[in-house]
Amino acid sequence: VDRASKNRDLNYPLFLTGGTGFLGSHLAVAFLRAGRQVILLARPKNGKSAEERLSSLFDWFYLHESFRRNARLVEGDVLLPEFGLAPQLVKKLELEGCEFIHCASNTSFSERKRPEVEAVNVGGLTNILNFAASSRAGFLHLVSTAFVAGRTTGRCFEEPASPASFTNVYEETKCRGEWIARETCRRAGIGLAVYRPSIAYGDSQTGRSLSFNALYHPVRTLQFLRKIYEKDILERGGTKAAPEGIWMNRDGTMHFPCRIEVGGNGGLNLIPVDFFVDAFRALMSQARDGDCFHIVNDSLTPISAVAEYTNKVLKLEGMRTCRPEQMAKTPPNALERLFAHYTETYGPYMKDERIFSTQRCHPILEMRGIACPQFNEAAFTRCMAYAVSVDWGAKLSF
Repeated sequence: VDRASKNRDLNYPLFLTGGTGFLGSHLAVAFLRAGRQVILLARPKNGKSAEERLSSLFDWFYLHESFRRNARLVEGDVLLPEFGLAPQLVKKLELEGCEFIHCASNTSFSERKRPEVEAVNVGGLTNILNFAASSRAGFLHLVSTAFVAGRTTGRCFEEPASPASFTNVYEETKCRGEWIARETCRRAGIGLAVYRPSIAYGDSQTGRSLSFNALYHPVRTLQFLRKIYEKDILERGGTKAAPEGIWMNRDGTMHFPCRIEVGGNGGLNLIPVDFFVDAFRALMSQARDGDCFHIVNDSLTPISAVAEYTNKVLKLEGMRTCRPEQMAKTPPNALERLFAHYTETYGPYMKDERIFSTQRCHPILEMRGIACPQFNEAAFTRCMAYAVSVDWGAKLSF
């Protein structure tokens, strides 16, 4: 059976999970604006019903009412078998032949949150797969991550990954999820394509974002530490700051002697969310059963560049990157220890030298004229300005 073309009729609705999350919400809105019917699985959260959350999200996207009519909400929980839906509702959905897009994910890196991460990334995925099989779905588009490559060095290919070890529980569970999906879809006769984005950040043009981890977390940490030392300088004459070599200049910049340990020739593989959406839609239209695509940036951004941008945005001086052998020459100061502690889970990505092959992905995107915008100071500044304006997401409630 050629599952590449099987049931790819645009009249079929899309069933999408994770529609209230970062990547999933952007995909949902893009498909709605394109005239597709989208069935969105969502659950109540933080005292808001699923309907209220979805309405707030659509407002954030400035989605016109004419497009909202193409959205159909199904209130359910991915952690429950059949999402906790009544059998008569499942039958009423009429999902035979539909394409499923699975975006729901727990992106925590913390080992102490392993039970929650496994519950969503393995258990929740299993529920999706079982639901898709019982619904006789035609195709499943699984959003994974390029970092299923684990502790691999060098080039990583668009194929099933079997690394010896992983950097964190997120990488591990996403890799396990891919293997579970392949086996289940094979048995159920469902076409499967896997999409592996790298580190996604806000919109390349506006800087707007719904997620403020990954790239944002170290910058937020530095802003937090800056405020602590600024308060000490202004209110206590720098009793804590001075011994650490921290002071304020007359122009408001702060001398901030903080070394950040980096690897060799590596850097961050960063993609704006609008590129992810454009790439996903192009790849999805051409996807064949068994395909795997890296949605990544062909150019790595050196940590030194991110440090330079951060210095300018936060009005710091003295923060710089260092190789391990340079760090070893002088013991870390209190500021460096604090920063390392707060960003421990992201440390390995600051030394990352993995290169993600785009042999399958690139020809399709090139044909459509889709290329990843390069990450530069202007993009960084827009993203961080928006993050600060919404207090790193605290002013957003979905």
